[in-house]
Amino acid sequence: MALQEPDLTGKTVVVTGASSGIGAAAAARFADRGATVAVVGRAPQRTAEVAARVAAVPFIADYACFDEVRELAAALLDRYPRIDVLANNAGGAWPERTVTVDGNELTFQVNHLSPFLLTNLLLERLLQSRARVVNTASTTYRMARLDLNTINAPTGSFNQLGAYAATKLANILFTRQLARRTADTGLTAVAFHPGAVATHVYDNAPFGLGRLIRSPLSRPFVLRADKGAEPLVHLATTANDAAINGQYFHRFDLEPPRNKQAIDADLAQRLWTLSEQVTGIGSTG
Repeated sequence: MALQEPDLTGKTVVVTGASSGIGAAAAARFADRGATVAVVGRAPQRTAEVAARVAAVPFIADYACFDEVRELAAALLDRYPRIDVLANNAGGAWPERTVTVDGNELTFQVNHLSPFLLTNLLLERLLQSRARVVNTASTTYRMARLDLNTINAPTGSFNQLGAYAATKLANILFTRQLARRTADTGLTAVAFHPGAVATHVYDNAPFGLGRLIRSPLSRPFVLRADKGAEPLVHLATTANDAAINGQYFHRFDLEPPRNKQAIDADLAQRLWTLSEQVTGIGSTG
């Protein structure tokens, strides 16, 4: 499809999970269009290298630690008087249940709770800028079952794909609820699936699949990172705010919900309340 390429001079874009893969490719595209880009990553060397390539500023934060997310938010607010795009792209999948220093299940914290926390800590600035919040979700939400009683439990049965899918469903519910809570403010929230992309999110896949997916052998079957970044950049810059607000896109296509939980307003509200309680963030309305 023909992609819009607006001039982003004077705009500030924050991209998380930008030390490699989709995030790094998106950061480069935003910078090419004139945006001031904040490159956020967990790995210091890779994050600095990406930032240097695109003449951006690197910010280091491990989403497995809320204190680092709070420090990130403070640093972003201190440096940027406006934030026009927040791309919540950081995420991962782990083969075993792991509890973070904050006492949360690792997949749930990195993929949902920390993006929730960062967005809320930046929310006043985002509202002032009438910003676009773009959340990287996944087609795995279709098969997810989100149980708020067990999603963050420190013990119990654990399935890597199931845990990942549930957090991607949480990304969509968070997007819808953020859009509802900020209605008529000018802020736009949207979620998307980038396609099957060869990135580090598969590093912990069983049987060495992560290495295979990123190898040349996979090229006929998976997208390269620059292709995966295209819908992120498009949704961050398209002028059709009302048409995308609160919606989920399968790459460039608006997808009618294929999981009843994805449009469960009560579940979205309860997830928001739980997320506020766990992160310690105050109510935003």
